[in-house]
Amino acid sequence: MTNPAISICRVLLPALLLSACGANSVVISGSFPTPNIGKLPIDLAVVYDDNLLDFMYTEYSETGQEEYYIQSGQSHIQLFNAVLPAMFDNVTFVDNLEAAADSGADAIFVPNIEEFQLALPAKTRLDVYEVWIKYNMRLLTAEGAYLADWELTSYGKTPTETFLTTESAINDAAVVALRDLASTFALSFARVPEISDWLANR
Repeated sequence: MTNPAISICRVLLPALLLSACGANSVVISGSFPTPNIGKLPIDLAVVYDDNLLDFMYTEYSETGQEEYYIQSGQSHIQLFNAVLPAMFDNVTFVDNLEAAADSGADAIFVPNIEEFQLALPAKTRLDVYEVWIKYNMRLLTAEGAYLADWELTSYGKTPTETFLTTESAINDAAVVALRDLASTFALSFARVPEISDWLANR
């Protein structure tokens, strides 16, 4: 398990550094319900690498200046921590692939963010804030060999009249996108061809 003190530092230190800059910092925060589905008979080890833990997106103004820093790594950890135990018989969160291999798990799951896009009304001339997130999902054997590698895309939006601040609207659109990810991931996991074949042959 990741040291809680380290996780707190991952959140606080970037926020403190960014507060000294001109751009606005948005740390995505929300609640994520667990899916109501049958559990798969799998012991899963989960590795959150630094690319996910520390993920941050920078939105630039039309003049090229840094406008918003959006930190979403910890919200993704919160989402997967809620969703995965509802999907699998046993889930173990570990720090790296070596620890995953030693955990006795049937498979190792490594999620990552490949792309984050933000659309602001001031630029699109539309009355919504929109967030798209593209993910790369990897499933490995207990020894670290390839099982499956697939992409998922999530989308969230919120109307301009709902919020008082741009930061709140960005946060809500991102939370909607994360909830979209939770639903899509839970429903599609066993349908990924390589995973479907692996489950059938277990």
